[in-house]
Amino acid sequence: MATAEIPSDAEIKSREEVLVGLAKDNLTILGLARKMAAGIERDPVPTDSSAKAAWATKERTRLEADVRYKPVKIASAWRMWNTKNKGLETISYRFDFDNRLTATGVWLKALSVPADAPATLVLNDKGRRESGAMVSDRVNRGEQVLALDPLFMGETIPQKPDPTDWELLVATTGDRPLGIETGQVIAAAKWLRQMSGQQSVRLETSGIRSEVVGLVAAALEPTLFSEQVSRQAMASLGFLLDTPVIFRAAPELFCLDLFKDFDIDRLVALASPTTVALHDYAQATSFKMPPPEPED
Repeated sequence: MATAEIPSDAEIKSREEVLVGLAKDNLTILGLARKMAAGIERDPVPTDSSAKAAWATKERTRLEADVRYKPVKIASAWRMWNTKNKGLETISYRFDFDNRLTATGVWLKALSVPADAPATLVLNDKGRRESGAMVSDRVNRGEQVLALDPLFMGETIPQKPDPTDWELLVATTGDRPLGIETGQVIAAAKWLRQMSGQQSVRLETSGIRSEVVGLVAAALEPTLFSEQVSRQAMASLGFLLDTPVIFRAAPELFCLDLFKDFDIDRLVALASPTTVALHDYAQATSFKMPPPEPED
């Protein structure tokens, strides 16, 4: 057993001696991601109809695997509230799915519009309460509308702790938040199609999160939607890196292997015959890191 300390003063190094600098052109994690993204090469979409059909089948299988898509059905559509006022009828729903998860939505139409009127499904990154302009526009055109809040959007965002923590927990189970949201949107669209008696429904979105959820849904179920119109959209998933978008602003879009295998144009091609239109591109300033909160 040592009875005294061993002198070590001579072994102490100065700051200059232990300082290790960074290599020239050292990459940050973001820089590395951008470099890897720049090197992505994908096979072109075939132009021949038969070759394109075979390509689409293969790519849909890959997309299902990337987002961990699992089809769900609406087990119960609970009517929570209804109104009839100034010529407008609304019904608020809670949708219970057969995987025990839920979503909320409001169905709206003019009282004078028949039950089999054309139908539009509306998604908004900020929740259905911010969808008033889109909903009003479609109702005024004589349509019926379902403004939906799938899991992790609007009213279905878990409040505590940070909602992104729940999406990270989902990923630890092997699922993907993007796949769960996509499954709910597809199930809600099928429900709306049945309720309206239409062959397909129209999809309108606002924000990059709902844009991608809608495109993945249309890519996996191309005959379900007649068209998708996305506002505040992005032309490429590279927007996430180039802006850059902070993870907590759009966690489901940072889906492992999604950008490696797909981009917006590829999802649009898979969605055919659904017609897709992107408008009012999102501004980079909307996704910057918020300033730190002042200290007490």
